[in-house]
Amino acid sequence: MARRKADSSQSLFPPRTPLSQPLADRMRPRTLDEIVGQEHLLAPGKFLSQMVAAHVLHSMILWGPPGTGKTTLAIVLAEQSGAVFRKLAAVTSGVADLRDAVEAARHDLEAGKRTVVFIDEIHRWNRAQQDAFLPHVESGLITLIGATTENPSFEVISALLSRMRLLVLQPLSEENVATLVHRALADKERGLGEMGLKLGVGAIDEIVRYAGGDARRALGTLEIAAEFAHYAGATIITPEHIRESAQQKALLYDRAGEEHYNVISAFIKSMRGSDPDAAIYWMMRMVEAGEDPLFIARRMVIFASEDVGNADPRALQVAIAVKEAVDFVGMPEGVIPLAQGVTYLASAPKSNASYLAMRAAAEDAKTLGALAVPLHLRNAPTPMMKGLGYGKNYRYPHDFEGALVAQNYLPDELGEKKYYEPSERGYEIRIREFLARAREARSTTSRRKPSGKD
Repeated sequence: MARRKADSSQSLFPPRTPLSQPLADRMRPRTLDEIVGQEHLLAPGKFLSQMVAAHVLHSMILWGPPGTGKTTLAIVLAEQSGAVFRKLAAVTSGVADLRDAVEAARHDLEAGKRTVVFIDEIHRWNRAQQDAFLPHVESGLITLIGATTENPSFEVISALLSRMRLLVLQPLSEENVATLVHRALADKERGLGEMGLKLGVGAIDEIVRYAGGDARRALGTLEIAAEFAHYAGATIITPEHIRESAQQKALLYDRAGEEHYNVISAFIKSMRGSDPDAAIYWMMRMVEAGEDPLFIARRMVIFASEDVGNADPRALQVAIAVKEAVDFVGMPEGVIPLAQGVTYLASAPKSNASYLAMRAAAEDAKTLGALAVPLHLRNAPTPMMKGLGYGKNYRYPHDFEGALVAQNYLPDELGEKKYYEPSERGYEIRIREFLARAREARSTTSRRKPSGKD
């Protein structure tokens, strides 16, 4: 299949936009002044506004959620810099398309024009495809602008990332979304102004709620709602029209992407912070977005040991029971035991003492190597081993009061090192008191007559 080369003679902004285009495309800002939101980049004195004022353009990565203006920014920056703009979609293009763009850029440079190559969803290009950009970005032949919804640290090769500026775009605020909606509803040239519609009470709040900071989703919802109202002969767009057009909000949650890790991180940190309200919100965010419920349950099992620990030993039992219940019942009913488990873990006393003990012991095991097991702790199943002193002088704790006896259980090199220091929360208060007695006894209790057991 022959590939079509980009036509540099095409204007970025044709004088008239067909109404068959989606409203979000028709309303795309044409200048920086029309862009709503991203004040941290566009406000006076900020990076992009200074760059435009200086008539320079740097290669950059635009990283942000869908509908925050990444493509719009790339187009407007190229237009205002006077550069030729060529767009490649990573999902449908490859190195051959890049070669076409580079060859065209050489011709444009001979004509005194700079070239901006915009790669939408640059994270979808593999390492070899990204490597192909390096010499052309480094030489300045092309200015590369990449857009991605994924964390560039994971998805863009470091050599390319080091040659580009990373700009982080934020979800649009409620006020930003409302501004865009009102603008589209009033615009008679590109928007819905010719329909003569108005928003009823509560309609804008519904749009903002469904949009979730995504301008494209907000305008798409408005467009369909306007059609519903128009065909019904109404002049007011009601909240019911909005709800009907939106159907069900698509939650921002990519099970294979960064947002997956952001949400699970918020979920765990909310439980760790003893906030059951936040924890169950993040849990439901995952459930509603289609996350595997057993993934959530497995994280809860880990959390029960790592963050609750012996402050509430029942927490691990609850987490295991939740995992078994979800696996047995399935969804959607499985969300009920998930909710019970999450609220229990979030409300339980917290201690990471056993987790810290594990890490400290692991560090010693790794750095000190295989320290010899003290002779008195070794098993002696044969006469030869007994003759070598295996098990000699071992003190059988049950022969002593409280089953406590003066005896070292660590290699001699570690002495009486302490790894586990129980907290003063929950059940660990009792453990702490017992260990204080036990540690004292191991150093001071007088020895009774050995029983000969090992």
